Amino acid sequence: MLRTNLKHIESEEQFNEIINNNENVMVCCGRMGPMCLPVYDIMENLEEKYPHVKFYDMEFDAPHAHVIRNHPLARTFMGLPFTFYYKNGEAVKATTSIQNKKQVKTILDEYFAK
Repeated sequence: MLRTNLKHIESEEQFNEIINNNENVMVCCGRMGPMCLPVYDIMENLEEKYPHVKFYDMEFDAPHAHVIRNHPLARTFMGLPFTFYYKNGEAVKATTSIQNKKQVKTILDEYFAK
């Protein structure tokens, strides 16, 4: 399990339940590494500012993370973390590698505007 203050996705069943039962979901799939930690911190910081979005992390090396690792949007990804944005159960955006707060907010505002 990742040592973040985010909610953790620990199974494929839980993942499916989360994305299918919530309108707006952001999932950061990574490790506790230098490219991932800033993204987790940004997500933790934005949770209060985006109450209409559910924020989760997922361990990249866990077997159930195949739902993100093998997703068509991640086909060309090279660096961790893989960050996915789901709207009504469908992946609408995905990014790879480190992101800054402005980049994350731009995506959240574009795809999950109130």
